[in-house]
Amino acid sequence: MYLVITADNNHICEEELQQVQEWANDNNLRLNTSKCKEITFQLPRIRARKSQNLPPLCLDIKRVQQITVLGVVTNNRLSASDHINYLITSSARLLYALRVFRAHGLPQQSLNDVYRATVQAKILYAAPAWSVFSTAGDKVRLNSFLRRCRKLGYSEGSMTFEDMCAEADEQLFSRLINDTNHVLHRLLPPPATASQRYNLRSRRHILQLPEHHIRLLDSNFLVRMLDKDCY
Repeated sequence: MYLVITADNNHICEEELQQVQEWANDNNLRLNTSKCKEITFQLPRIRARKSQNLPPLCLDIKRVQQITVLGVVTNNRLSASDHINYLITSSARLLYALRVFRAHGLPQQSLNDVYRATVQAKILYAAPAWSVFSTAGDKVRLNSFLRRCRKLGYSEGSMTFEDMCAEADEQLFSRLINDTNHVLHRLLPPPATASQRYNLRSRRHILQLPEHHIRLLDSNFLVRMLDKDCY
């Protein structure tokens, strides 16, 4: 179990863990703190301060600076740099496997198919969620790796990392607004009031635009796509 807390909600952390512990006791289970991890997200202006003490219930839980959630490496700075380091390292190993396949006579078309199914799929996995947190330097590193793949003959396309992420965003957003059974469809806002009263010109969607409270929320996939396709 991963425990995620912010810089000022230790009391919430303690309450949540208490509820988990009570649920475990009621179901004849035991909360194994040795298998739990805690990560604290802090605002940049207070990141340099001394780390806060763990609440009493969390003393046996190890605090970490990064965790892997559903295959995506997330650090306490909400940066994609650690995940991109993992992608480049693991994808480089896959390039070695592709080189072995080529040496054993795998046709070029099949080699390209394997590349798309392994290397490209790994890079684009959950990209709509984490790509917005990548820096300019991270994008340069990924584009350099993609150029290397094209130079070695594994990839036929010339798309950059930014283009690949934009295409992945469009495909996911198109599926979730057109498929009412999509797992993310219920998170969409209701139709805008103006669309119900007036005959507006055709547009990508007629949903209400979310409010902008903090910059972090603007990085949310749904917020980004709703604002992008509102005109």
